[in-house]
Amino acid sequence: MRRYCALALGAALAGCASNSSVIATGPSSFMVSRQAASGFSGSGNLKAEALGEAGQHCSARGQTLYVTDTVEAAPPYVMGNFPKAEVQFMCLNANDPRVAARPSSPGYTARP
Repeated sequence: MRRYCALALGAALAGCASNSSVIATGPSSFMVSRQAASGFSGSGNLKAEALGEAGQHCSARGQTLYVTDTVEAAPPYVMGNFPKAEVQFMCLNANDPRVAARPSSPGYTARP
């Protein structure tokens, strides 16, 4: 019986995770967010998932992802302040000067 209660509680908590789809915030600007269901997971995976969805959104439009801002919830993760990552971005054409002016970092490879 305990096992079933633990499984039911785990499923209920997993259902509390909040994941937005891509939301338009302007003509070519967007936002996507991820929030964990509890304070027991870090925000690194959440940010990676949000960036992945942003990249897919821009690729589907035939454009390049240009991240304008990222926000992550700061610990301690208690009282409803669970790990959260938000990515604000734009989908730009590959010939946009902002894409060419993007600073490069080690290991970074621009994708069309």
